[in-house]
Amino acid sequence: MKRAALVAVLLLLAAAVLLAGTLARGAALPRGAVADRILVDKSDRTLTLYRGGRALKTYKVAFGRQPGGRKERAGDDRTPEGRYVIDSRNANSKYHYALHVSYPNAADLRRARAGGYAAGGDVMIHGMRNGFGWLGPLHRSVDWTRGCIAVTDREVDEIARAVPNGTPIDIQP
Repeated sequence: MKRAALVAVLLLLAAAVLLAGTLARGAALPRGAVADRILVDKSDRTLTLYRGGRALKTYKVAFGRQPGGRKERAGDDRTPEGRYVIDSRNANSKYHYALHVSYPNAADLRRARAGGYAAGGDVMIHGMRNGFGWLGPLHRSVDWTRGCIAVTDREVDEIARAVPNGTPIDIQP
């Protein structure tokens, strides 16, 4: 009886994963759309792409393990707050695909120096760790990154197509 119950629970979990992925797809960003700004709202847990002041698409996100407050130092598992740019990308990332955020900026470096610690770096917008893409939108049920902004694999592919290097990204509390 215990084995049957376990199988039933696993089947229900698999169905929930598939259903969540289907419901979360939403309208795709039109091919050829190009964003000129990214706004990340930590309190709403969203990342929105803009063009000419008009929202193109909004994505739900997961953050660093300590989402409250601004990133202050290396290893604090916080997502930074402030104005940055997308300055590079990594198609060979261990997280499906990654767009690098230019953290730390000059103000972050000054704050870290004044506090006597390293500011950290390697903040990205990325998909799931390779091999875990099947989790889809369920990954957002917990903040799991080391300070990055995580979306599904399909979403990071879409974002990467629409966001050229040099695009400003504002991360708000």
